[in-house]
Amino acid sequence: MPFQLHPRLKQDSIAIGKFNLTELRLINDSQYPWFVLVPMRADISEVYQLSADDQQLLQQESSLLTKTLADLYNADKMNIAAIGNIVPQLHIHHIVRYKTDIAWPAPVWGKFDAVPYTEQQIEKIRQEIKNILSPLLQERA
Repeated sequence: MPFQLHPRLKQDSIAIGKFNLTELRLINDSQYPWFVLVPMRADISEVYQLSADDQQLLQQESSLLTKTLADLYNADKMNIAAIGNIVPQLHIHHIVRYKTDIAWPAPVWGKFDAVPYTEQQIEKIRQEIKNILSPLLQERA
C-alpha cells in the first residue's frame, strides 16, 4: 500500500515541501510557528516501525528542521513531540515556543482555537523555508 497522508493532517496543515523521507507541513495556526514531519511510509505509527536507515534519516531531518526553525524564528524553546493519540500516522511536531506566546509554558494542544494563516503569510513562510533548506527540500506535492 502506498503512502497516504492521514485526512486530519491534510485538513489541519499546509504542504511546504519534502525531504528524502518526510513531508514537511505547516500546521494552519498562526499563533505559533508549528510544523510537522510525516515519514512518507505506509502504515507507520511508531518510530521503531521504520527501518534502521529510515530511523536515522528521520533523526537527521528532524534535527535539521529543529535548528532551522530555532534560528529562523529566534525560539526561546523548541517543542518536539510525536503524540499520535488522535492521528495514529507517525508525525513529529516541531513547535517554536516563546515565553510570550499565549499558551506558555503549557503545551499548545487544545488551549486555544486555531487562527488560520493568510495566503500571504503562507507564501512568506514557504519562501523563508525554501531559501534556507534548498536544495535539501523538494517542492511540495
